[in-house]
Amino acid sequence: MNLLGYQATLSNRIDLSGVGVHSGVPVSISLLPADPNTGVIFQRLDVDQNEFDIPAIVRSVGATDLCTVLGDPAGTNVATVEHLMAALRALDVDNVIVEIDGAEVPVMDGSSEVFVDAIDQVGLTRQAVRRRYIRVLKPVRVDMGASWGEFVPYEGIRYEVEIDFESDLIGRQKFASDMTADVFRTQLSRARTFGFMKDVERLWAAGYALGSSLDNSVVIGDDNNIINPEGLRFTDEFVRHKTLDAVGDLALAGAPILGCFKSYRGGHKLNALALRTLLSDESAYEVVESPAKREHTAHAELVAVHAPMFSAEKL
Repeated sequence: MNLLGYQATLSNRIDLSGVGVHSGVPVSISLLPADPNTGVIFQRLDVDQNEFDIPAIVRSVGATDLCTVLGDPAGTNVATVEHLMAALRALDVDNVIVEIDGAEVPVMDGSSEVFVDAIDQVGLTRQAVRRRYIRVLKPVRVDMGASWGEFVPYEGIRYEVEIDFESDLIGRQKFASDMTADVFRTQLSRARTFGFMKDVERLWAAGYALGSSLDNSVVIGDDNNIINPEGLRFTDEFVRHKTLDAVGDLALAGAPILGCFKSYRGGHKLNALALRTLLSDESAYEVVESPAKREHTAHAELVAVHAPMFSAEKL
C-alpha cells in the first residue's frame, strides 16, 4: 500500500527539557507516538488530576498575548505552543501525545530547530488511515486595525507573510513560499523569536519574558543594533520567525490547510482570528482526504464523521 498521504506518528518517544521563555521556569516534555485520529494532545502531568488533556485545536486557544496559550489562562493551560506545533505540522506529524510537567513549552533556542532535529532523529511511522486536509474554497479575510489576514484558494500549502516595524533595523519584510517539510527545515525552522530591549522592563512587570535571554531570543538594542554576539541567522530572520509562528498557529486547524495564507502585520491574535473565521464558515472550506483536487471526499460526509474537530460550535 502506498502510504503517501496517510497519517503519521513518531517512531519513538522524544524527551526534551528547557526553560519557559515567559515563565522562566524549567520544564520537561515528552513526545509520544499516538494512534490514528488522535491529533496532538497536551497532557499536564503536574496538576491535581493524574493527567489533564488539552487538544491542540483552535477552540482550545485561551490567550494570544505574545504567545499562543491552550486551555484556561486563569487555570490549567499550556503556553507558547507555536514553535512545537509548527515543527509537528510542517513535518507531517499528525498524531502525538505531548506530556509536559509545567505550564509552558520550553523555548529551547527560540526557534523550532531543536524540535525538527528531534523529530528527524526518531523518524515517522505511517499509519493506515488517510490524512484529512482542509481545502480553502473562497477568500476569507479578517482585519484588526492596520493588520489583516486572509485565506485564499491555492493548489498547495502556501504562506505570504509581511511585517512592517518602525524600527529601521527591521522595516518592511516579506516571506512568500509554498510550504513543505524541506522549506520549513531550511528556511524557517532556525528563525528565532525577537524583541526590543526597550520593552524588557514592561514585559517583566507584566510577567512575560522572565526566561528570555540571548540564548533564546534575538534582542534589538536601544541604538537599533543586534545585541546577540552571533548576529542574525538570516538577514530577514524577523519575518521568517513570524511565518514560523503562523505555521504553528494555523496547525491548530487540526489538519493541513490547502490554500494560501496571507497576512500583514500579523501575530498570534490575528492568526487565531483568521483560523476561527475560516472554520466558522462551512461554505469557505471542505474537508478532503487527498491534496489532489480530483480525489476528495464529500465535505458533508467528513464533517459529520469528524464533527468534534471541525464543527463551528467548538471553535
